[in-house]
Order: sequence, then structure tokens, then C-alpha cells
Amino acid sequence: MTEHYEDEDEAPRERTLSNLQVMGFIASFWMRRPWRLTWVIAFGFIAIGLDMAMPWAAGHLVDTLTRGAEAAPDAWRWWGVFVGVSVARAFVGNIRDKPWCRLAAFNMKEMTDEGFARVQAYSADWHADSFAGATVRKLSRAMWAYDQVSDAIFMWIGPALLVLLGLTVMMLLRWPAVGLFALFAVVLFIASNMYLIARFARPLNQRSVALDTRVGGALADSVTGNAAVRSFGAEAREEARIAGVTALWRDAAMRTWYRFTDLWLVQSLILAFLQAGLTGLLIHLWMQGRATPGDVVFGVTAFMVMSGYLRNLGENIRMLQKGLDDAEDLARYMRTEPQVPDRPGARPFAPGPGEIVLDRAAFGYAKAGRRLFSDFSLIIRPGERVALVGPTGSGKSTFVKLIQRLYDLDEGAIRIDGQELSEVTQSTLRRAIAVVPQDPALFHRSIAENIAYGRPDATLEEIRTAARRARAHDFIARLPLGYDTLVGERGVKLSGGERQRVAIARAFLANAPMLVLDEATSSLDVETEREVQAAMEELMAGRTTVIIAHRLSTVRSADRILVFEDGRILEEGTHEELVRRGGAYARLHAVTLGAA
Repeated sequence: MTEHYEDEDEAPRERTLSNLQVMGFIASFWMRRPWRLTWVIAFGFIAIGLDMAMPWAAGHLVDTLTRGAEAAPDAWRWWGVFVGVSVARAFVGNIRDKPWCRLAAFNMKEMTDEGFARVQAYSADWHADSFAGATVRKLSRAMWAYDQVSDAIFMWIGPALLVLLGLTVMMLLRWPAVGLFALFAVVLFIASNMYLIARFARPLNQRSVALDTRVGGALADSVTGNAAVRSFGAEAREEARIAGVTALWRDAAMRTWYRFTDLWLVQSLILAFLQAGLTGLLIHLWMQGRATPGDVVFGVTAFMVMSGYLRNLGENIRMLQKGLDDAEDLARYMRTEPQVPDRPGARPFAPGPGEIVLDRAAFGYAKAGRRLFSDFSLIIRPGERVALVGPTGSGKSTFVKLIQRLYDLDEGAIRIDGQELSEVTQSTLRRAIAVVPQDPALFHRSIAENIAYGRPDATLEEIRTAARRARAHDFIARLPLGYDTLVGERGVKLSGGERQRVAIARAFLANAPMLVLDEATSSLDVETEREVQAAMEELMAGRTTVIIAHRLSTVRSADRILVFEDGRILEEGTHEELVRRGGAYARLHAVTLGAA
């Protein structure tokens, strides 16, 4: 069976942003703290000047030594200058680097925070289509890509270009032929690096990055599904699956690294060419009497400085490209608007008695190719308990998602307490709707934190009161750490009934005016269901409640039952009315009785 991965469905041409686009994204973080950046650049220029002074001081020292012992005072003076330049360079680098570290730490934090916020704002469909592990990998990789790109540009590539330009100009002014040769070698080195990396290395590097993301997604998928893996004895199969994914990454990474190794060979040959040409020309000038021994030392020292910068330049051009590729996914996220955005000027939702009105609503999933709801109208009165029943795919869950505004309507409107959902902020709307799902999503945090998730400022006594009302306090109290017990990822340390009661306690504490019970007891045993049902009865009191259920025993007490079929309401009424009517609900009820 073919496995599906998000990256395989996206053509490389559509996925790729240009280097300038990714660079612009990273540069937007540099400009958030312009004074700190200015400080770093200013001391960077001082450090560059000191680097360029090294060959100059070395040349004067050697020329002074050739004058004999009588020049000892001058020699010591030039020795002091030579050593002083080195010491000053060390201190200047330290003064530059500490603010740079602070700038990087703040920007990396904000980049990760904003990337996470953007991903959170994406639609339920986007999250359903994406591997959580792959998304996490992209965010964390981009954070370190910022550090890589920033260091490459400000600590290495920028200074290297200025030093190389400065030394080349110094040579041009003193020995035009030597300067022209140095300029040619530097331009050849930089141009060949940029061309070869863009033409030959970047495509392979992008492939490696995509496969690195796939490794993260595959690992997260298997680790989070560990219970299913063990229950089917499929450890070996999962290990083989992961080995297949990592083998693809290994092969792509080796090809990428081989290509970079070949580029390093080209760079080394160009450096050897520069070394041979530069020293050879200066020896030739010395033999003609047009250069002193100090000039030769200047040339040799200049080559040592230039070769060091060129090697770092080549390495950092490669690192720059890798960093840009690593940051590309997050840059694309930040250019992609949320699929269900808050409108400009959206106001906070004002909770009221809980009246829900759907007015000629039309909606269809983008991938379905047809509308599920067309010209759909419905009024749920404040405090009313409404149950939704019907076959899978009839529109029950979609109805609930629409009143939470997880999707926008194609046409029509939804109003809650007279407020159109598209005109209020999503976060305030959803805080007014407590949801108890079939499989509650608990965080790997303490039970107290999970109960208080809707009201993080709640006191421990308020948390305990909510737990008692949800029939959860007794089992929590029996745990060794009580309310401080960690529940495991998605609550795996708790049973299904315990997770449900924690979710109900969370809804009690949130005290929202509207409540959604989505198949909240469908997976529980009879005894646990009674306890949970009793807790839910208390929770529903005084709240507008929407109940989704396949087990009709859970909807008998509803004020109104809506029978859904293909996005429309086929029947509505109380349990007794619908049974007497002998329609679709009565048939479902008969099947339920027969199964019992």
C-alpha cells in the first residue's frame, strides 16, 4: 500500500520560494531592533579594519627588521602595533558578539512564537492534512535557520567581502598587476560558488530538507500511535517503515554532502591558484627590486587573511543556502493567510442566553465537490436541548463545526444571540461554547491543568468542585499524586470514562452558556455511561445544548430531536412523537431495541 506524505503532493516549483523572498522574511526580524543591529554593524566595521591592518603592520615590522640592529626601537614599536591590533580585534569581537547573541535569542523566540500562532490559525482541514510531527520539525528547523543565515551574513560573508575588497584595493594601489590578479581570483571564487550552489547543490539540499521533514512526520506518527502498534504486534513493521523513510533521507543527504564536498574541491583549487599567483608575482617584483621583503610578507600575510576569509566565505555561502532552505517552509507559512480569518474590526463575542439561528445557510467542503447544506434554516431556542441523529456523513458534525466557525459558510448566515459569527472574533466565540467530544483531547499535563484549561485562573478549590460535579473527584483522589497527576500524551494514562469525566469537569469550570456533546458516551461501558450521563444531565441544566449521538438512549430527554439526512432535516420532534410517527427515527429506534 502506498503511503501518503504531505510533501509528495506539492510540486517543487510551486513549493519553492526564491532566496530573496526567504531572505526578506528573515531580514524583517533583523529590523525589529535597529539600534542593536546598528551596534553590531558598527563594531563589525571596526573589526574589519583591524583585520585589514594585520598585513600592513606585519609588512612594516619586517621592513624595519631589514634595516639592522640600529632600528630596534622602531622594530619594537611596530611589534607593539602588530600585537595591539590582534588584542584590539579580540576585544572588539567580544563587544560586537554579546549584543548579537541577545538579538538572535529574541528574534528566534519571536519567529517560533509567530510561526506557531500562524499554524494555530489555520483551518481544521489544514491540520487534518498535515503531519503534526512534520509541522513541528519545520518550525524548530526554521528557528535555527535564522541563526545560521544571520551568522553567515553578518559574522562571515559581509565582513569577508569587505576585507577582501579592502585588501584588493590596497594591492591595486601599490602593485596594479598583483591587485588585478587578486581581484580576478576573488571574483572567480565567489561567482563559481554562487553558481555551483544555486545550480547543483540547492535542488539536492531542498530534497534533503523535505525528507528530513518526512522523517519527523513518520516518527511522530508511529510514536503517537504506539498503543495501536503494540496491540497488533507491529513493532517490526513500524521499524521497517521508519527505516525505509530514513533510508530515503540518508541517500538524499549523502548526495547533498557529496555535492558540497565537490564544491569544496573547486574552492581549494581556486585558493591554491590565488596563493601561487599572489606569492609568485610578489617574488617576481622583489627580484626586480620593485618590492621589499616587507612587501612580500605583506602579500603572504594578506593571502593568509584572504584565504581564511575565502574558505569561510565558501563554507558560509553553503550554510547560507542551507539556512534559507530550512527557513523556507516557515516563510511560506507567514505568506499564507489563515483559511478562516477574523475580519478586520471583528468585535469580541458577547455571550447571551444562547439562541442559535442558521439563516439560509449553504456550505460544502472544498474537496467534496458538492454542497452538504443548501438553503438550510434552523432556530435553537435559549436553553433548549437539541439532539442530532442520523447516519454518518449526514451533516451532524459539520453543523457543530459551523456554529463554532471552524469553517465559513458559502452563503447565508449564522447568528448566535443576534451576532453574526463572521463579525466576531473566533477565540471569544469558542470560549462561549463548551465542547465534550467522544475522544477528549487531554494535554500531557496535570489533571488540574487539564480541568482548568478553559479557565487557567481557577483556584484549586474551584477545580475540585468542577471535578465533583463531573463525578471525577473520587478517582482523582485515589491517584498517588491526586490532581498533580500527569495524564500522558492525549490522556493515555486514564481510561475512556476517566477522560470523559475530566472533559466534563473542564466544561463545568468553563461555565459557557452553550454546550456541545459530541458522541460523549458512545465508547463507554454501561456502568461508566450512567455516571457520565448523570454528570452531563447536571452540566446541561440551563444551557443551550447540542447533542450528537448514534445511541438513541442518550437523546430521550432532549427537548427536540433533529433527524439529519444528506445535509437536511428529515424529521424533528420529541422522542415519543418521532417514535409514534413511524418514520426514519422510529426505524433507527427499532434497530437499537433489536440490537439491545
